[in-house]
Amino acid sequence: MMKEFKAFIAKGNVIDLAVGLIMATYFGAIVKSLVDNIIMPPIGKLINGVDFKNLEYVIDEGTLNPETGEVLGKIAIGYGAFINAIITFIIVAFAVFMVVKGYNRLKKKEEEKPSEPPKPTKEEELLTEIRDLLKAKQG
Repeated sequence: MMKEFKAFIAKGNVIDLAVGLIMATYFGAIVKSLVDNIIMPPIGKLINGVDFKNLEYVIDEGTLNPETGEVLGKIAIGYGAFINAIITFIIVAFAVFMVVKGYNRLKKKEEEKPSEPPKPTKEEELLTEIRDLLKAKQG
């Protein structure tokens, strides 16, 4: 079983998948930071200084703990964070689309390259020699 596992791990596809997963995770973190820290603040400023992270629909205010100043039991729907997540998803989806589009373009160029015509088989070479010898005898 261990031998099979080593063979499985050593396959190129598994390594490629692992690298892709790691890259995607950190790419997602970069895009999330881009949305949260660069894109959304100017949009919030344009709509009267609203911070999208704080947009929420409060269902229950909860109670204030007088000792710590914390709000306990607050129930709210954080639709601002959801808007940020949607924008992050759109940016990531667009970036993945561009990568796949570029990959497909490169793949298509490789397919378009004319390949060398197949070499004649030994039988075809022999038949060609016989034909040439017959032509030489006749002419």
